[in-house]
Amino acid sequence: MRTLLVTGGAGFIGSNFVHLAARQNPTDRIIVLDKITYAGNRDNLSGLDVEFVQGDICDGPLVDELVSRSDVVIHFAAESHNDNSLRDPSPFVDTNLVGTFTLLEAIRRHARHLHHISTDEVFGDLPIDSPERFTEETPYRPSSPYSATKAGSDHLVRAWVRSFGVSATISNCSNNYGPYQHIEKFIPRQITNILDGRLPKLYGTGEQVRDWIHVDDHNAAVLQILDHGRMGETYNIGADNDHVNNRQVIELICELMGVEDYEHVADRPGHDQRYAMDSTKLRRELGWAPRYTDTETGMRAGLTQTIAWYREHEQWWRPLKQQVESGYQERGQ
Repeated sequence: MRTLLVTGGAGFIGSNFVHLAARQNPTDRIIVLDKITYAGNRDNLSGLDVEFVQGDICDGPLVDELVSRSDVVIHFAAESHNDNSLRDPSPFVDTNLVGTFTLLEAIRRHARHLHHISTDEVFGDLPIDSPERFTEETPYRPSSPYSATKAGSDHLVRAWVRSFGVSATISNCSNNYGPYQHIEKFIPRQITNILDGRLPKLYGTGEQVRDWIHVDDHNAAVLQILDHGRMGETYNIGADNDHVNNRQVIELICELMGVEDYEHVADRPGHDQRYAMDSTKLRRELGWAPRYTDTETGMRAGLTQTIAWYREHEQWWRPLKQQVESGYQERGQ
């Protein structure tokens, strides 16, 4: 029996991780620390036997106390929405950098293990027609306040491993989709637009490519790294969907939901063009493989499941919808 401390465990990816970890390892004790900002929701953990603590990872005494009672820390807590980071970078600096520093110091004091969740966006982007993929050795080239602060948090973890001997692993994952994702994000925004009788919205021409991965595949990889990953190592996580652009994703959503049209809106400033992850190291060393992989079978199945979840959980997203769309409308998006 072990105790897991999951930071950001009431957010999208974190809450899905808690559900999966509780199913796969029912003897583990789980503590969730979450600030419950707009993107976190206590209801995401309904039905689970977990200890929930509402608090900030920048709160040193609180973090120290929770780390002291844990064996392993899985660090999901982050400000993560690019559009928000362009409007106000300050929360990203606080949570992603100061918060990670605060957590690392507690882990160093109590000699615990950390798994740090990061993103493919730290690598910047690739040309649309490039055959390349990001590997664990790709130099960092972040292009937004969000990705820059996540890059900084990765560097902090590596520095604490090398300088202080902290036990840690890192994973960099591609764009996630699935249940509990805030409706400001691309895929749930389009699904809830259609459910709400609105046209789906596509940034610009929609040529941007993301290596879309279902959140359950991401979290299954994290569990593999926790159990079998080598200390101090970084693992890329991707589902080989790096040939799928945003226009194809929105058209697949429209097809699955019986809608024929969508609207082009103003593109995001500095919009990265292509992300593509090489997860060979993770697959070879730890035996992980995604379930939802190619566009026609895997992603179709993953989107079908995701659409069904939002259709069945209207009470979860409905109170947010008008406010989210009003904000986008003000920006012409």
